[in-house]
Amino acid sequence: MSVIYLLISISILVAMVFFIAFIMAVKKGQYDDDYTPSVRMLFDDELVKKVKSAALKKLSDDEQTLNL
Repeated sequence: MSVIYLLISISILVAMVFFIAFIMAVKKGQYDDDYTPSVRMLFDDELVKKVKSAALKKLSDDEQTLNL
């Protein structure tokens, strides 16, 4: 029976240590935004393509107005 008390007290101590580590990680901002950075790298190329195509379109529009 004393082994059960020992195991319960050790498991509560380990749970408290993990809870304190979690609270410290949250306070340091480790869990602020974990979704956006992982997705941003997937859409970076599309944004660059859109900016380049918009710039090229603007240049072609400017050339057409100059030719008039």
